[in-house]
Amino acid sequence: QVQLAESGGGLVQAGGSLTLSCAASDRTFSSLAVGWFRQAPGKEREFVAAISWNGDSTLYADSVKGRFTISRDNAKNTVYLQMNSLKPEDTAVYFCNADWPSNHPVTGTGGSWGQGTQVTVSS
Repeated sequence: QVQLAESGGGLVQAGGSLTLSCAASDRTFSSLAVGWFRQAPGKEREFVAAISWNGDSTLYADSVKGRFTISRDNAKNTVYLQMNSLKPEDTAVYFCNADWPSNHPVTGTGGSWGQGTQVTVSS
């Protein structure tokens, strides 16, 4: 399985922005569908956004639509999540998941996972 590493999390005030990165260990990542998920304390993991292997198709949870943008740079084996207008309810550990391209949008039931990166939004 491809190894994934998330980065870019941190502490930000409400209304601020962060960009998360999901970097992969090898070039097979460029042929995989990728999704971002998040898990807040005491809550189940939830879907945030997904992108197809070539970036032509994206999908967002209603809670982040219009504020978050998922993108990828296959030359760098990296998928990004640009997060704007952050709210305290966006506070969570964010994970990326990579799966076979036919599984776009990824559901998180298979594939590879990173260790996660903490995002904390203060009010």
